[in-house]
Parts: sequence; structure tokens; C-alpha cells
Amino acid sequence: MALALADLAARLNCAEYKNWVKAGHCLLLLRDALQRFAGERLREFHRQLLARSPARLAAPLGSPGCRARCLPRGRQFQNSCSLCTEWKKEILNHHTNKNGEVHWGNCKPWLWPSNSWEVAKAYMPRGQMDVSGPDKCDAAALLNLFNFCDQFSGIDQKKVREVIKCRNELMHSSEMKVPSSWLKEFEKRIRNLLNEFQNVPEAMAAGTRIEKLLSSDWAVYVPGEDDQPDGWEENTAVCMTESQISEIEMELIKERLKEIYLLVEEQEMLSEENLNRIQMIKDFLEDNSDLQISLREDMQRLEGLEKGGYNQERSMKETREDDPDQEEDEDCSFKKKCVPEEHLL
Repeated sequence: MALALADLAARLNCAEYKNWVKAGHCLLLLRDALQRFAGERLREFHRQLLARSPARLAAPLGSPGCRARCLPRGRQFQNSCSLCTEWKKEILNHHTNKNGEVHWGNCKPWLWPSNSWEVAKAYMPRGQMDVSGPDKCDAAALLNLFNFCDQFSGIDQKKVREVIKCRNELMHSSEMKVPSSWLKEFEKRIRNLLNEFQNVPEAMAAGTRIEKLLSSDWAVYVPGEDDQPDGWEENTAVCMTESQISEIEMELIKERLKEIYLLVEEQEMLSEENLNRIQMIKDFLEDNSDLQISLREDMQRLEGLEKGGYNQERSMKETREDDPDQEEDEDCSFKKKCVPEEHLL
């Protein structure tokens, strides 16, 4: 236990890493505050859709609805039964970006007539297929729902997009560090967004918690290393226990890892940039034994991705050496797999 506390204390000694964890915790508080609101609004949206077009959207009484078990792949959803086709049209009718990408692979279309959250997932970033409700999703999913579903058009969309931008910068930080100036700007943007939810009690409570969180020190006392200073608890303004901080840290690192896994899955090939991302987070975990133990399976998965990436790179190099004329075409194909940073969520 003391060793784990020592590792945590050492990490939090880095102000920019502490800022990264604090900002991530703010997003967790934002998510928790808006889950009930999102769920209720989606259930009402779903009821309205069914009431307006029962003949097109409601499954016949006693019927399982979609009998074909239509299953989209990624952004593709071409062949679908008549019921799923109607739901697809309705989802697109309420999408705020008519030319935007829809991650249909998030959804289980056969549940659209009976499950409002399956409809919600069509407005979210990739990786939501197994997320069964608002209480299971992350901040990125909720923020994208607010941004892309017109049922939330009453919320200032500029404020939503500003927090999405901050969230992406946070989760795409390869070193998992942000400066204090960034944190102050982030606090302002998240407060601006919470002000859009004056009638949501959880949002007002979250604002208070975020204020306390960002003003706290998060000092960690390691028993046995030094005597605890007089008045330590008061002076450091700790608002959370070490175990709570550690749990939050773990959740954020897992979200960061999920980002990498989804990116690799979508590209189907590792770029040098993503290999560097993997190496950096591997180095970070290897330098922190407490995290390495807790995330052993993730470490193994990272090593598998890294090994696969190096094999791909070596194979491409050998192909270019065998046929130099193919080098330009191969390189272009490789680059097309890379998703621009601003499109990642």
C-alpha cells in the first residue's frame, strides 16, 4: 500500500500531470451530472418519434421488429430491412450535420423501436456498441449527442463544441500533461457549458464540486516516509482520499488506452505516430509499478499492437525494396489510413 501511495505521490509531484488528472475528473463530474438529463430527453424524443410515425417506426404488436438482425459495420449501413431503413432515415433527419459521419456500428438497429439509447448512440463517436445506457457512457459520448442530435438544439452549441475540443486535447495528449494556463481556460469553458443547465440540479452541484476540485492541492501523505506535518489536512485542502484519486486516475488512463485501441481498429494499420503513442504510454506504465500491475492486460494488448505495427512496417519496407516503383503508391495508401487529429473523439 505504501509503495502504491509513493508512486501516486511521485506522479502528482508533476504539476502538469496533476492538471491532466484534475481536468479528466472535471469531465467525469460533467458526465455524471448530465446522464439523467440525457436519458430523460432521449426517452421523450423516442416517444415522440413513435407517436408521430407509428406505422413506419413501431414494430407490430408481438413482433420482434427487425427479423433480419441488420448489423452495420463502422460507418457503413447499406443493406437493411424496411423497418431499420425507416429508423435510419429518422435518425438522419434529426442529425445536425447532414454531411457528417455516422458511426452506425455503435448501434443494434433491431432495438431501435424499443430502446431509446440505441437511437442515441447513432449521434456518438465510435466505440459505443456495448454501452447500454447514459450511466455507462463517457463525457465524449454525451457531448457529441448534445452536438449532433437536434433535440438538444436549445443548448448553446458553441459551448458544447468548446468543451469537446478541450476533451480531445486532453485525451490526445501523448504525455498526459497539460499546463496550468490550459486548465484555467478549460475551467472557464466547462463552467460556461454547465450554465446552460440551470434547471438540472446535478449540473449546479457539479459546478460547485469542480470549483473545489480545481482549488485543492491533492497532496498525498505516505505513511512511514516522513512525519505528517502539523495541520497537514487543513493546509493542503485535500477534498479526496488517495484511493479516490487513484480510482479516477485509473479510469482516465483506461479511457486514454481505449482511444488508442479504437484508432488502431479504425485505421487497420499503425502509423509511426501511433506507434510512438503506444511506446509513450507503455513507458509511462513501466515507470509506475502500481499502474503496471493494475493494467497488466492492457500492457499485454499494447505490446501486441506494437508488435503488429512493427511487423506491418517491416513488411511494407520489404515490399518497397522488392519493387521501388510501388513506394509512392504504398505510402499514399498508408497515409489515407491516418485520421486527422481534429476528427478523433
